[in-house]
Amino acid sequence: MRLESIVNQPVIDTERFCLRPIRKSDVGLLRMYTGDERVARFTRSIPHPLPPGATEAYVARALSDKRTEDVWVMDGSANDLGEVLGVIALDRMERDQSEIGYWVAPAMWNSGLASEAVQALLAANPQNLKTVFAEVFQDNPGSARVLTNAGFEYIGDAEAFSVARDGPVATWTYLKKLG
Repeated sequence: MRLESIVNQPVIDTERFCLRPIRKSDVGLLRMYTGDERVARFTRSIPHPLPPGATEAYVARALSDKRTEDVWVMDGSANDLGEVLGVIALDRMERDQSEIGYWVAPAMWNSGLASEAVQALLAANPQNLKTVFAEVFQDNPGSARVLTNAGFEYIGDAEAFSVARDGPVATWTYLKKLG
């Protein structure tokens, strides 16, 4: 018999959904959304087309005891919304810092879901962070608004490689002090 390890992350409630640790049963919905080019093209790491096994590998990394990134699913099932509305994550850096990243299912774009998730995660501060960084592609001003509305400060331009776009993409970089 094989037992599944328990991920030590809190469940964080918001008005419309909860942020809960990812689980193996999320694979199907995660594959459906991350396989959508509209989602993949606004991330650095989601390839398009999505190769077989990529979603399962992502979930396995998120559940690993050796992970550096804590991943939460935006789960609206308690409020008659979908079980997987999007994902938000904190990728640990050194000195009590992490980078926040998120994506939302296209059907929920422009609904305030990302803003609600970012603000809830920052308020809970489950990693006891002092500083949170973020970057968004410059052709995604909606995501930039999510960050500025959450109190992030713009700190400069850069570029990041996008697997889905197979090349570098101009980014805006943000920072928020928490402690």
